[in-house]
Order: sequence, then structure tokens, then C-alpha cells
Amino acid sequence: MKTLSPEHAADVIRAGGIIAYPTEGVFGLGCDPFNAEAVNKLLHLKNRAQSQGLILIAAGVKDLLPLIQPPLTGVMLAQFNHWPAALSVLFPASNKVPPWIKGSHSTVALRVTAHPLANRLCQLWGKPLVSTSANPHGRPPAVDEKAVCRYFADKIDALVTGQVLNPGQTSRIITLDGGTLRP
Repeated sequence: MKTLSPEHAADVIRAGGIIAYPTEGVFGLGCDPFNAEAVNKLLHLKNRAQSQGLILIAAGVKDLLPLIQPPLTGVMLAQFNHWPAALSVLFPASNKVPPWIKGSHSTVALRVTAHPLANRLCQLWGKPLVSTSANPHGRPPAVDEKAVCRYFADKIDALVTGQVLNPGQTSRIITLDGGTLRP
């Protein structure tokens, strides 16, 4: 696994690779959400079922709008006021969301990341990015680079170095009706 800058990590994503990077509370694993091969490799590394779906992060709301099924309602628009934050919101998925991202759901989990480095990575990549915790299923999420290396040393393509903002605090996931899926 190479240690890369966000600029070079964006190139790895474009080439179909998988990267690890710091987020608000844990290290995330990311790849191009529209590349089925990359997403399937990521799911295999984590031993995670595709049916569970994946969170997508972006640098700004404009990058997420095509993934939300229109029409945008007042309730949907109000969610944008919470971002950037460690808050993922389930929106009705548009037909542009691949089935391997939404899983067995009709929704897609979206977030504008508050982590400066993850946000910069999304800007450089220019699209939404898969963001799932860097850990095999059932193991604690990696909160530092050492844990990422223990879990995935030779199994991912690159590591973007940096610090998580609030170690161990994964992003909240809420529904549009105010329900909480993950506190």
C-alpha cells in the first residue's frame, strides 16, 4: 500500500483502485461508486454484504443532487442545512445510483463531509466517493493509520495520511422522517 497525497489518491480512484483516508470519526475505505468491480472488491475486503448499501460522501451538495430522486421536497432541502457534518442522510435514490451502492434499499445514504482532507479528496476526484469504515466486518473501525495497515496492508492501493477529527465516532445516519439508523 502506497502513502499518497489526495491529488495522487484521486488518480488511484480514477484507475479503479481502493484507498483509505481519514474522515470525521474513523478511517474510511473509498472507491469510485460507479465502478462495479472496485465496489465489489471493497465489499469483499470488508466481508460486507452488497445488500447493506454504502454511504457516499461529496465535497458539496451539487455533487449529490443527481443521486436524489426528484422532486426535491422541503424536508429534503432542509437536510442540506446540516452539512458539512458527520451526518449521513437517507434520500430516495435516483436511477443514477447503482444497485451495488443502494443495496436492497430504495434509498441512498449521502453526506457532505466535514473532514477537510476527505473534502479535498472529493473535490479532486470531482464526484461522490464511497465512504465505508476501514475495517473487516465485525471488527472495530480503524481510527489511525496503524490500524488501517493491520487490516489492509497489502490489500488496498493507497493510504491518504491524516488524522480523524473525533476518533471512534462514526457518522450518524438518519432518515428524512427524523428516524435514526445509527446514532
